[in-house]
Amino acid sequence: MTESPSAAAQRLLVQAAEALGEVMESGSDVELVALLSTCETVVRRLDRATVDAVAALERRGVFAERGYTSVSAALSDLLGWERLEARRRVVAAEQVTPRVGLDGVVLPARLPATAAVFAGGRASLRHVETIARVLGSDAAARLSPQQWTGAEAQLAAKAGLYTPSELQAWGAALVEALDQDGAEPDDRSPSGVNELHLTGLPSGGGRIKGRFDDAAMFDAIAAVVDATARPLTGDDDRTVGQRQAEALADVCGYVLDHAPTAVLPESGGRRPHLTDGLRRAVAARDRGCAHPGCGRPGSWCEVHHIVPWEHGGPTRLDNLVMLCRVHHRQIHSTDWTVRIRDGLPEFIPPKWIDPEQHPRRRALPHLVGAA
Repeated sequence: MTESPSAAAQRLLVQAAEALGEVMESGSDVELVALLSTCETVVRRLDRATVDAVAALERRGVFAERGYTSVSAALSDLLGWERLEARRRVVAAEQVTPRVGLDGVVLPARLPATAAVFAGGRASLRHVETIARVLGSDAAARLSPQQWTGAEAQLAAKAGLYTPSELQAWGAALVEALDQDGAEPDDRSPSGVNELHLTGLPSGGGRIKGRFDDAAMFDAIAAVVDATARPLTGDDDRTVGQRQAEALADVCGYVLDHAPTAVLPESGGRRPHLTDGLRRAVAARDRGCAHPGCGRPGSWCEVHHIVPWEHGGPTRLDNLVMLCRVHHRQIHSTDWTVRIRDGLPEFIPPKWIDPEQHPRRRALPHLVGAA
């Protein structure tokens, strides 16, 4: 049987890794030093191949077909990456690979000079991420197209000379020097408008649009949202808008659950809320979102019925699991499943992620050594 290109590539990679291992065991000092450079070169080539594969899968809609709205979330589940590492590759795929327009025409990469040095191994993934961050700033958005293109070329040229942190500082100074006028002043006179519009959508969900010129009203809303919209962890890859939207929904949900009737009257004879004692029991068991690798705290989570209550699922501890909004949506929209086993939640990935569908559990350090 003819060996497929993918199988041949994997075989050659394994052979190359084994050969490098032999050099590490018996190589001279000079050979080991050279080996480090070789390994870095190989890593950058593999990173380029990974980024190209991510871009191709995203263009084909492979992850979306499997229920994922976030490519980085799909990569995290598939490969066991931290969200930050997954996001780094998604950003690179968006910036240094060719794009396809709505008319099917292939367009150049957003960062063509960076794409060239990345393809040539003269820039790492971190360099690509740094250049994208610098050129995605508000100051960079104010540059003319010619200035922006020139800045990108200069940043790409420096990638082989500077570490990512040095490139970040140098690039920020470059953009600041080019953006001499700064942001345009807003000379509009205030109109004293305080309004909020909520529009439901036929498919569910809706839009919220508002404006508060009353400083006290706006500050009260902003204080509540800001207090709950901060990044949950260092690898929280949600945008500011996503964090603020979920923060507002969380605050409203808390009010629905806990506010007395005097503050929030019943609507239609019923107020949606959770059984508090049961929620505390779920929170004590799951210690936040139970999905493996998540770690969002309980205050950011919802309680999910494993067997839906509308299908007869009981509201009991053995049918409940704590999930953040992201993983709650994932359970409802993808082929991931969850069950309780030995008193703890475990998640079954879809076959495209793990053909053997090995159950996964979130690490719970407080149970280490427990009988």
